[in-house]
Amino acid sequence: MSLAVATEVAVSPEASRRRTFAIISHPDAGKTTLTEKFLLYAGAVAEAGAVKARAGRRRATSDWMALEQERGVSITSTVLQFTYRDHVVNLLDTPGHRDFSEDTYRVLSAADAAIMVLDVAKGIEAQTLKLFEVCRTRSLPVLTFFNKYDRPGRDPLELLDEIEAQIGLRPTPVTWPVGIPGDFRGVIDRRDGSFIRYRRTAHGATTALEERMDAQRAAVEEGEAWRVAREATELLDEVGATLQLDSFLAGESSPLFVGSALTNFGVRHLLDAIVDLAPSARPRADDAGVLRPLDAPFSGFVFKIQANMDPAHRDHVAFVRVCSGRFVRGMTLVHGPSGRPFSTKYAASMFGSARDTIDVAYPGDAIGLVNASGLQIGDTLYEGEPVAYPPIATFAPELFASVRPRDTARHKQFHRGLAQLEREGVVQVLRDPDGDPTPVLAAVGAMQFEVFVHRLADEFGAEAELVPAPYKAARRTDRATSEHLRAVPGVRTLARADGTLLALFDSPYRLQRVEQDHPEWCLDPVLQGPESG
Repeated sequence: MSLAVATEVAVSPEASRRRTFAIISHPDAGKTTLTEKFLLYAGAVAEAGAVKARAGRRRATSDWMALEQERGVSITSTVLQFTYRDHVVNLLDTPGHRDFSEDTYRVLSAADAAIMVLDVAKGIEAQTLKLFEVCRTRSLPVLTFFNKYDRPGRDPLELLDEIEAQIGLRPTPVTWPVGIPGDFRGVIDRRDGSFIRYRRTAHGATTALEERMDAQRAAVEEGEAWRVAREATELLDEVGATLQLDSFLAGESSPLFVGSALTNFGVRHLLDAIVDLAPSARPRADDAGVLRPLDAPFSGFVFKIQANMDPAHRDHVAFVRVCSGRFVRGMTLVHGPSGRPFSTKYAASMFGSARDTIDVAYPGDAIGLVNASGLQIGDTLYEGEPVAYPPIATFAPELFASVRPRDTARHKQFHRGLAQLEREGVVQVLRDPDGDPTPVLAAVGAMQFEVFVHRLADEFGAEAELVPAPYKAARRTDRATSEHLRAVPGVRTLARADGTLLALFDSPYRLQRVEQDHPEWCLDPVLQGPESG
């Protein structure tokens, strides 16, 4: 048997077992709690943790960073790999706060599907809408979860209308609640008409007790609540709001489930849907738009870099999405941007901050390359014929600040931390190519600065002083335009480490005026990479 055929036989069945998905939501919608409950139902943890745990209790597996545990909010993405129903699940937990939307975007570039978590009391919020737009640009199939149905909230039929009106995605409920928000009895499984009744467990630490019964018994035992729920499902049948796999995979409709992550109600249904409905790894388009077959030689791209996940070793990990072929630890790959050979001796599967040595990985997997110096976010690694995947875009920052070390004796630690946090994409670091050596930090939101300062002190031993900079908007530009901008007051051009030039404006009005007066100038809000001109 030829090597190509042997690779195909090995890769295709394994790729079909992979499910790689991200969870997106507005802050406080319950995303991290749902992540922890998936691990519980998969048997990956014996007892579910809570983000805002009391002293002495476990913390959420996905929230491994000290600042996350202090704040009770996810501020960095996490990779969690586990098995469920003989499938390998790569769960990419994302930060919900809008200030870290760039990190979420990078993670979504590595996902094959997404779960959109909505608080039933709040519905679609601004960050939810923004994240869904990212999913739409990547044509990601989206599952929807109405969370917190055990608490008072809005009419679920009203929420269905809101989803379709605001994001243009047709919700197709697979389960439907029996009982109003705050009086949650269980769900109707619309696939067979049965009723699943839920009972709580202590603190939701173990799987919920579930009792499945037929419609006749449910009608007797649930009475009016059952009648109201059945009328709603009949209405859904009449308008054709039923599961349609083709339209889901095309990003046109969204299978919808109802439950409560805190009490574990509906969690199993949603996790089963990941296996049964979400796509396995599919061929990815390279930067020329050509689909690379799954059984082609190995290729993958770096979608995240994280340092100091293990405080005992203070190392860093590059997260690589496997796109094609079979990864074997120790294989020598080619680093796309440099063309140089790249060793993969230290490879790991990730489970929050924990890791295990991994010997083999397949399309869909997210692997960690430990202390992989020289890798940057968006870099392609490959074997055999050259391939490059599209770069991961970053976006125009909105906040700016000059940064300097508080203690000049910690100068080396400061610059080492600055370089590492820049490499991770915690903030964008801008420098004047012609003058002032003081770096300027650029961010989407204020919490990025807060995380930067905290991590610089905590992980690198260098306290920093931030001074707000007088800029209100930024656009990517090229060398020719930057020369013209020298004559425009209130504008300064700085450079990122990758060579991208950013024009900074002291007001959005000045930016608008320049764009109107000079539409031929290069002023792009998408900071995808350096201009060559």
